[in-house]
Amino acid sequence: MTTNRMVHDVAIVAMGCTPFRDHWNSSADDLLVDAVGECVGSVPGLSLEDVDAFWVGTQGTGLSGQVLARPLRLAGKPVTRVENYCATGSEAFRNAVFGVASGAYDVVMATGVEKLKDSSQSGLSATLPPADGTDVDWTAPAGFSLLAPAYQAAHGVGDRDMRAAMTRVAVKNHANGALNERAQFRRPVTAEAVERSPRIAGPLGVLDCSGVSDGAAAAVIVRAEDAHRYTDRPVYLRGMSFVAGSGAGLASGGYDFTTFPEVVTAARQAYAQAGVTDPAAQISLAEVHDCFTPTEVVLMEDLGFSERGKAWRDILDGRYDLGGALPVNTDGGLKSFGHPIGATGLRMMFECFTQLRGEAGERQVPDARLAVSQNLGGQPGSSVAFVAVLGREL
Repeated sequence: MTTNRMVHDVAIVAMGCTPFRDHWNSSADDLLVDAVGECVGSVPGLSLEDVDAFWVGTQGTGLSGQVLARPLRLAGKPVTRVENYCATGSEAFRNAVFGVASGAYDVVMATGVEKLKDSSQSGLSATLPPADGTDVDWTAPAGFSLLAPAYQAAHGVGDRDMRAAMTRVAVKNHANGALNERAQFRRPVTAEAVERSPRIAGPLGVLDCSGVSDGAAAAVIVRAEDAHRYTDRPVYLRGMSFVAGSGAGLASGGYDFTTFPEVVTAARQAYAQAGVTDPAAQISLAEVHDCFTPTEVVLMEDLGFSERGKAWRDILDGRYDLGGALPVNTDGGLKSFGHPIGATGLRMMFECFTQLRGEAGERQVPDARLAVSQNLGGQPGSSVAFVAVLGREL
């Protein structure tokens, strides 16, 4: 199990994030320039020349490190482009962290970008390689819609209670997004609107699904011992894990659609590194991959925030509301903030960074000390998962 500490502890000293929305008048280059500009500009005296290496995450907006090098006019710098489904932004962060933690570089930058609104279709777009015809052929809403009935059957949850829990997730996250000027959807929604929204797949309506948007985000990462050269409020990486599933869940009869095993493993490893033994009590807030409302229900249990079969009740009791015991998706999450694939993981980091520095304004969680960022890619039964624990103190 990969719970070993890195050679060097690391810290995030600066971040930037564009609004996530329909950027019809901005290119991917523009969005990267904006996010990087905000990030670097937040540290007096810091320039791109001070950054030793760069990573950029994007699923389909461009190829090679020139996605970032071209708009930033970088010369003589290593720039690496990465992709890992919807966890692409977190993959950029993870690789950048290793660049510093290994001792190879002093200062690195992780970025992520996606321009989904410029495609010829609605929804997430991807160019898939040829396959042998045995892959499951379904849309993302169809695959994730199976979580709800499976959860109900496994835990004896009635239709009304499950629907109410899913609705509460949507209402909560839109309420949080309404407080966030960078969110794609800044209008609160009612429970009635959620439950009457046009049906997409199974029990999922339009308002059970995250939005499609454009956006970019960036982070500057240094060794922990160097952090106070750049800011008096660094955010430290306490633990981090990434797990790629084998896809066996969709190739066998053993997967029951009530959990993401990859998330469970990644969380266990990240918690072990961070010294977290009781996440439900020790974590101050969490950003999770609420691509669809039942996903957030399941993730509350996979991350150890709720007991198995109890998340739906904890959600209805307000445990994960902004004023609850463990606020989840305080910035609106994918559901309200939006989901430009390459930028989403770093957007989650941006909210954790903002909260831990006490800069979240109306949505600030009091005395936030430890935050979890959980990013998911793929589909139930065949996914990749990233979990990080961030803290105010090392």
